[in-house]
Amino acid sequence: MQKDVVTVGVDLAKNVFQVHAIAADGKVLVRRQLRRAEVLKFFSSLPRCW
Repeated sequence: MQKDVVTVGVDLAKNVFQVHAIAADGKVLVRRQLRRAEVLKFFSSLPRCW
């Protein structure tokens, strides 16, 4: 990712999760739907948020 992620929002559901990652300037960097099987892989590849 070009900018650092500072906030991650997750909308939990049974099978499909909505994920948003926000930069310090408020710009949305990621807006995705993830299936349950994809969640761990997505967050393990995301840089640490400070």
